[in-house]
Amino acid sequence: MKPTVGIVGTGIYLPSTRMSAKEISDATNGTWSEEAVIAKLGIKSKPIPSKDWTVDGTQEMGAKAALDCLKNTGVDPMDIDVILCIGEEYKEYPLTTSACYIQDRIGAWNAWALDVQNRCCTCVAAMEVARCMLIADDTIDTILICGGYRNGDFVDYTDKNMSMMYNLGAGGGAILLKKNYGRNNVLASHLIADGSLARTAGVEIGGIANPITPENVAEAAKSLRLMDPIKMKDRLNAVSMPNWYKCIDKAFEKAGLEKHIDYLAILHMKRSGHMGMLHDLGLTEENSIYLEDYGHIGQIDQILSLHLALERGMVKDGDIVCMIAAGIGYVWSANVIRWGE
Repeated sequence: MKPTVGIVGTGIYLPSTRMSAKEISDATNGTWSEEAVIAKLGIKSKPIPSKDWTVDGTQEMGAKAALDCLKNTGVDPMDIDVILCIGEEYKEYPLTTSACYIQDRIGAWNAWALDVQNRCCTCVAAMEVARCMLIADDTIDTILICGGYRNGDFVDYTDKNMSMMYNLGAGGGAILLKKNYGRNNVLASHLIADGSLARTAGVEIGGIANPITPENVAEAAKSLRLMDPIKMKDRLNAVSMPNWYKCIDKAFEKAGLEKHIDYLAILHMKRSGHMGMLHDLGLTEENSIYLEDYGHIGQIDQILSLHLALERGMVKDGDIVCMIAAGIGYVWSANVIRWGE
C-alpha cells in the first residue's frame, strides 16, 4: 500500500507589537477611515515586528515557530529528516539559507534543509512537496515545514493601489508531517499558476533591474508595489475565484472524495471576499476563522488558521479540512486533509 502522510502538529510565533485599524487609517493619511479598514479591509489589528531584528527577524520567527511546534508535539528534533523553510526572501541576510539557520537553531542536526518559495502560496505548495517526498523516499519519515514573514515592512500606506496589502502582518508558523502517522492525513492538493502576472507585483527597487542607490534608498524601503495594477486587477477579477474553486474541486477529485468541507483554512482577504467564498462553498462562519485580529501573515495564514481552529475546538476527528491559498506570481492552491484517524 502507498504510505500515508499525517500532520503531527503545528506551532506559531507572533510578535507582541501590534498595529491597530486606526493606526492603519492614520498611515493612509485618512484615505481609509478606521471604520472602513475594519468593515471593508477586515482588519481590527495585526501583529508587526519589533524594531529588534534579532527578536522578530524573518528567519528567527520561523525558528521560534518551529520550537513551538516541537514543544506542542513532543517530537525530538533529531528525528526530523528534512526541513522545508517557507520563510520569505526578505530576511536578516540576503543569500543565506533560512532552513539551515532553523536546523541549527532547533538542534535538528540529522535533517537536511531546503528553502522553498511560492509567495503566499508557499505553505500549501510545500505541504504537497513534502507529501510527495514522504511517499517516494523510503529514507524520509518526518518533515518540518516552517518559516517567518514580515513583508509588511515594505508597504507604503499612502499608495492607494496597495490597499490590498495594507493587511500584511508578521509572524512565524510551523507544521510537522510524518509518514504513516495514522492521523490527520494530507490526502491531495492542486495548484494553478498564471505566469502572465509574474511581474505585476513585487518589490520594485533592490534587485538587478533596479538596484538600490544613494538616491533611491529611502524609496526602496517602501517599494512593494503593483507594478502593473490595471493588468493585475483585470486579470485577477477574471480568473482568481474560478481558479480557486477549480483547485478545490481538483483536490477533492484527487483525494477520491465528494466535495464536503468541515473547516476552511483560508488566508486573510477583504471581508466581502471571505464571506462570498463561504457562501459559494455552502459554508458559514462556523466553518472558518476570519483572521481580522491577525491580518495577512503571508503563507503562515493556513497554519495559523488550523492552529487557532484546533485550540477553539472547531476541528474534530472525522472532519475534512481544506486549506486554500494564493500568491503573487500568480498561484492558487488547495489541499484536502482528513482529520483524526
